[in-house]
Amino acid sequence: MANDSFMLFSGTSHVRLAEEVADNLRIKLGKAKIDKFPDGEIGVQILENVRGRDVFVMQSIAKAPNLYLMELLIIIDALKRASARRIIAVIPYYGYARQDRKDRGRVPITAKLVADLLEKAGVHRVVTMDLHTEQIQGFFNIPVDNLYARPVLIEAIGKLGCREPVVTAPDIGSAKLARVMASEMGASFAIVDKQRINSTAVEACALIGSVQGRNVILVDDICSTGGTLKKAALACKKEGAKRIFAVVTHGLFIGDILQDKNIERFLVANTIPLPEEIDHSKIDVCTVAGIFGKALSSIVNNESISALFRPAT
Repeated sequence: MANDSFMLFSGTSHVRLAEEVADNLRIKLGKAKIDKFPDGEIGVQILENVRGRDVFVMQSIAKAPNLYLMELLIIIDALKRASARRIIAVIPYYGYARQDRKDRGRVPITAKLVADLLEKAGVHRVVTMDLHTEQIQGFFNIPVDNLYARPVLIEAIGKLGCREPVVTAPDIGSAKLARVMASEMGASFAIVDKQRINSTAVEACALIGSVQGRNVILVDDICSTGGTLKKAALACKKEGAKRIFAVVTHGLFIGDILQDKNIERFLVANTIPLPEEIDHSKIDVCTVAGIFGKALSSIVNNESISALFRPAT
């Protein structure tokens, strides 16, 4: 899709995915110089002429969210001052999405703060994937396109060779995603409901649905420490599950979740680069470059994105 009217730049958080998207669009990544000053400040220089062009900037706000968010804001400011026509932030993983409400007194709504910062910096549109809560789109006064990794994840599940799998939500918060995936796969559906057994923080898991002698597909949008997946896998194993797989969009993989003996394999979208220090042997990575490529192409050509990617309903 060679087109001189738009360009794609990348921050430093996930250059590999940006390169895959560029290859999908049959373009080259825009050239930019991103440095750090001795005191840690970020310096950016755009090395291309962007005047009058639509410019996409790809950056996942993960792993070092404060660094990569600030880097993204500085790149956006540089593009704005270089007279780009439109600036579209492509954020495969929207950092701070879990801080989307006031669940206690005197706490911030940081997901809204990030939205305000992006708009103030000069972003005209945001493209992201599998927001932790879809309501975050309402924090913006500009268009937000929330894409879904389900197509590539479902394709990967099909390659596991599991007969009659049970798609299972590890908690109530993931029930909507799991139910939609089960429907699209023509599979059974179950929910692991975490229940507090006394006034302490100890929790037990109750399973709603049957997994006896079945292959279980645990579905979640984010795997950070993996505590929820661990408890859900244990609950499914106690109820007689045969094999257990975990399917997540955003794999942060902080902690020892990959050592959990109840989960056989992890299927993960590549919205976040896998940490080099973890064991990759149990992980199958599913690229979402094609999904982002189609979305960016639709934006450039003023075509409908909703026609391409159906949300979870």
